[in-house]
Amino acid sequence: MGRLKSSSDAPWYAGGLRFKCTGCGDCCTGAPGFVWVNQAEINAMAELVAMSPAAFEKKYVRRIGIRRSLREDPQNYDCVFFDNVTRKCRVYSARPRQCRTWPFWNSNIKSEASWSGTAESCPGCNRGKLYSIEEIHEQADVIDV
Repeated sequence: MGRLKSSSDAPWYAGGLRFKCTGCGDCCTGAPGFVWVNQAEINAMAELVAMSPAAFEKKYVRRIGIRRSLREDPQNYDCVFFDNVTRKCRVYSARPRQCRTWPFWNSNIKSEASWSGTAESCPGCNRGKLYSIEEIHEQADVIDV
């Protein structure tokens, strides 16, 4: 993998981290933010909702500089695909890589304090399956969030 130069460079989570998604939907709601998407993800979500990629992008994607992000509900900043009634994602099977790799984002694992903050808002953190350092790095390397 190349992240660790020696055993003394091991990160604080070298023994792994536990996570089990509870399906609460809290990671899809809350403060304003970005869900970065690429063209392949736009194409997959568009197909799932039976739209052309161009129409999908016009309706559900916003440009942030040269990048693209899913839109948010302007009232509460929930992801545009979060269903408040069912508390589920309407494009779950084609959700973006940023969503698929939660909570193993570099911003969440950079320190014990960052992970603790993440665990305060995500009831699945520190529960369930123990992910190895290799599995964590594999997820963190998918997208830098």
